[in-house]
Amino acid sequence: MANNSSMKNLAKDTAIYGLSSIIGKFLNYLLVPLYTYALQRTADYGIVTNLYAWTALLLVILTYGMETGFFRFANREGYDSKQVYLTAFLTLLTTSTIFAVLCVIFQQPIAGALGYADHSEFIAMMAVTVSLDAFASIPFAYLRFQKRPIRFAILKLLFVILNIAFNLLFLVVLGKNDVYYVFLSNILATAIQTLCLLPFTLPKGGRFSWPVLKEMLVYSLPLLVLGVAGIMNQTLDRILFPYLYTGDDAQAQLGIYGACFKVAMVMMMFTQAFRFAYEPFVFAKHKDRQSVEAYADAMKYYIIFSYLILLGVIFYLDIFRYIVSSAYWEGLKIVPVVLWTYVFQGVYFNLSFWYKLTDETKWGAYFSLLGLIITLVLQLVGVPRIGYWASCGSSLVCYFCIMILSYVIGQKKAPVPYDLRSIGGYTLLTIALLGVYYAFRLMTPLGIWPLMGVGTVLIGIYLYILTRKDFPLRALLRRK
Repeated sequence: MANNSSMKNLAKDTAIYGLSSIIGKFLNYLLVPLYTYALQRTADYGIVTNLYAWTALLLVILTYGMETGFFRFANREGYDSKQVYLTAFLTLLTTSTIFAVLCVIFQQPIAGALGYADHSEFIAMMAVTVSLDAFASIPFAYLRFQKRPIRFAILKLLFVILNIAFNLLFLVVLGKNDVYYVFLSNILATAIQTLCLLPFTLPKGGRFSWPVLKEMLVYSLPLLVLGVAGIMNQTLDRILFPYLYTGDDAQAQLGIYGACFKVAMVMMMFTQAFRFAYEPFVFAKHKDRQSVEAYADAMKYYIIFSYLILLGVIFYLDIFRYIVSSAYWEGLKIVPVVLWTYVFQGVYFNLSFWYKLTDETKWGAYFSLLGLIITLVLQLVGVPRIGYWASCGSSLVCYFCIMILSYVIGQKKAPVPYDLRSIGGYTLLTIALLGVYYAFRLMTPLGIWPLMGVGTVLIGIYLYILTRKDFPLRALLRRK
């Protein structure tokens, strides 16, 4: 059985890191109805969806795996954590600055290539924003390394609050119903957050080391391939959609898809919160003989609660739909597909630690490249025919395939005793409850409120079984 104190620390960190992520994502939910009502067309939200997909990809490229590399070498014996931090800090500062300057200088040709020739200012603003975010990834990683989750959470929430405030100021108070002010709000909030972050994270001591940088790059660059392929698996649908969709309303359809995608973000909030706590936890516990049991327990609890969130969103989708305006409701049928995608993505992330901890990061690149090929082929074939259904379906197939491969190969390279019997039981239970719900929804003339009553009963059944069998608070609250 895993060390109880380890699981308590994991739960505590997940709660604190997750607070900033969950509250932040929840507050960002408020921007979705704001955008869908304030922006003049669904196509305007399509522009926001497209350019934010590009920035997500660029953020991975500009950090080039250095965040994980920092955790790896800062925790490794024989390395000075201050030296590792200073080296990563200065390296990211340099590369981010160069990227921002180049994009500002060449904003017009870049804008033309992306289809925004009349709005090159969008490119300049987003380039500066993503450069600041890339640089800040190392100072934020340093806060996690120092185990400062409260400070981390406050600074993360600062950006969210500022971004919402600026959006409300421009779009509501001043009535500036234009995409430009969405991007302006983002850059202002990011700049202020970075300025507030630096006093707590400026390097103190240590010196820049070329040999350390070389070792970090050797470790991290395979993660860049992994990261680029991985983020493309997540964003390629929104990047390619305007080029692949054959209808005249490509940006409008992308806007509908992007808005409905947001409804499923509850699952992404949970996986992100778990990651913030889990990554440093894994590297710190690598020398613990009980670590494999801890990883197995963490995976089990992750899956149990992921299924609970999935059921809750699906059963109460008639409420969650009001996050977006009625002009976007035609796309809500994709939400269950996106939720299952997030489940597979989270499991894959937890499985991925076997190749990080064994320094065989090449396997991560292999899996992600395979996933990218699957995603690309399915979108090239499907989007022109069935639109955004192919976009979300390609992600589902991609993550399911690489999840299975990572488990099979990982169990040969670095076995972890996952509780497959329990995980399988909860999977079957979840599928059965979904089957009952959809049977009521499709075969009986129940209204919205009776259907949600059925969903509530089904969630009660899930919670009853969870409490009787595996509810983790029994272990987490047990006295040492």
